[in-house]
Amino acid sequence: MSDAPRVHVSAMEGKGAYNRNAAIPASGGALAIPLLEKAAQQISLDSGDRPIVIADYGSSQGKNSLAPMRAAIATLRMRAGRQRPIFVCHTDLPANDFSEMFALLESDPESYLQGEPQVFPYAIGRSFYRSLFPPGHVNLGWSSYAAVWLSQIPLQIPDHFFIPCSTGAVRTDFDRQAARDWEAFLTLRAAELRAGGRLVIALPALNHDGTTGFASMMDHANAELFDLVKARVISAEERGRMTIAACPRREQDLLAPFASDGRFHGLTVEHSSSLSVPDAAWIEFQRDGDAPTFASKRAGFFRAVFVPSMSQTLALTRDVEERRIFADRLEDGVRRRIASNPASLENMVGIITLYKQATD
Repeated sequence: MSDAPRVHVSAMEGKGAYNRNAAIPASGGALAIPLLEKAAQQISLDSGDRPIVIADYGSSQGKNSLAPMRAAIATLRMRAGRQRPIFVCHTDLPANDFSEMFALLESDPESYLQGEPQVFPYAIGRSFYRSLFPPGHVNLGWSSYAAVWLSQIPLQIPDHFFIPCSTGAVRTDFDRQAARDWEAFLTLRAAELRAGGRLVIALPALNHDGTTGFASMMDHANAELFDLVKARVISAEERGRMTIAACPRREQDLLAPFASDGRFHGLTVEHSSSLSVPDAAWIEFQRDGDAPTFASKRAGFFRAVFVPSMSQTLALTRDVEERRIFADRLEDGVRRRIASNPASLENMVGIITLYKQATD
């Protein structure tokens, strides 16, 4: 096993890159918004003026948080009136571009702050595999596509970088890490939720046979990485450290902690489903046949989401320009390969709603 650092989880590409290229996560998260509205209708609210706390676990630069937060706030306003304060707490890794998020909240016409003087946004720069709030602090939780990221990489994948493309004992180790991290995530969130609170989570899911539509795009990127080694843009050792920590799960994996008696640290499952996510870029490509534009969208998504984690595994001696060249060359290669062989992602989203009971 490589002696490289185990943690290979990076924030998304900054300066608004994720916001511009996150249509795929947005489409999956949108399918869970009705459940977030339902959760906002059902959470327990006291009759006082204590601020209602919404936690957005894994916000990135905020674009994909606007619609769900706006929907939750609108529902809560119908219950609690327009004067009760609402705190919206966005959490992400310390390296996240929070400045881009706050600029978006102030300027975007779709911002949940529009017309809401009693809504207050906050940011927490810390991994959600640590405590983020005092016990019993959060009324309503939301997490869209962020919980797919593991806390660490237990080992490297021979000849690939994407966990669903691993097999045998290697895949077993990743499944074990994913199970531990899912339980850790739920344990922390259970402590932070108030009694009567709810948490809605959406994350990339696997098909029932363990496959994912993302594999074709990842195979293109994997082939390009080997070409970059041949071209001496990166070394074979650097390539070997580029396992990324994104681990889609099956619905049965999400439900596993609740299998014994239906509860886990006071949480119970109110809803669970796996849904097909419409591929808007593919639908548009089928209509207009514009392969270069289609490929640019795919490659931009790949770069904004996955390349930062790959770049941080490069040798420490690499300067900023070398890292930029690597990112540019990888994105260009992925774009060329997808343009020559366009395909639908046909991805799935897993959605689960959890309720915090009054007693453990």
